[in-house]
Amino acid sequence: MANKISDETLDYVGILAKLELSGEEREAARTDMEKMLDYIDTLNELDTTGVEPMSHVFPVNNVFREDVVTNGDGREETLANAPQRKEDSFEVPKTIG
Repeated sequence: MANKISDETLDYVGILAKLELSGEEREAARTDMEKMLDYIDTLNELDTTGVEPMSHVFPVNNVFREDVVTNGDGREETLANAPQRKEDSFEVPKTIG
């Protein structure tokens, strides 16, 4: 396997990621990237004949539902303890002059 990351590739990835790496950090990043590519090569060796491609491990179902009020708005109960009320709202003193 032994994927080798060139200096140009490392520079380009650094620009994309907006990273400024020291010499020691560059070598660590290069080693990490090479290990990732080697792992991908290992995965590519697997026989996936007959395996359907998928985007999720679990089945994805639409979780949306119709927006229906089932318990009422509770307006009267909410306004029952209001010190002052104006129609269906709380009435408060003016705070901005």
